[in-house]
Amino acid sequence: PQMKLVFGLIVALQVSLCLCDVPAPSQELVDKYQGLKSVFYKRLENGFENFMEFIVPLAEGTVTGEKAKEVAEHLKSCPKLQTAIKLAQVLFKELEPLEDKARLAVLGLYEEYLRPYWGEQLDKTITAIKPLLDQWLPAEDH
Repeated sequence: PQMKLVFGLIVALQVSLCLCDVPAPSQELVDKYQGLKSVFYKRLENGFENFMEFIVPLAEGTVTGEKAKEVAEHLKSCPKLQTAIKLAQVLFKELEPLEDKARLAVLGLYEEYLRPYWGEQLDKTITAIKPLLDQWLPAEDH
């Protein structure tokens, strides 16, 4: 039942988008989003680093670990992979303005149509989850 409501809301928003301009989000919402995104990326980065610090010593000295090390060394020196990485970086840089425009459009739609109804509950949920994330996937190294 809720998925049908969400699907209906999305279709209604798409139809209304065809009829009018997308509202711009407030600077407060953009700043809040940027802050949450920044902390999320820090959590992922620290979590990956902690995982690697845990898993690398376990894998060292094993056949699988040594093979993985060989593959990683080979990939680092592979010119085709380096070219593909550079191409992907250029592509992402070129697509960044489109991503920003799409992000602002989604934030504007959220603020206009969904935030009045779901914003407070979403904020409470994020606040409630934050202590668990700080414990299990901290944004800062301890």
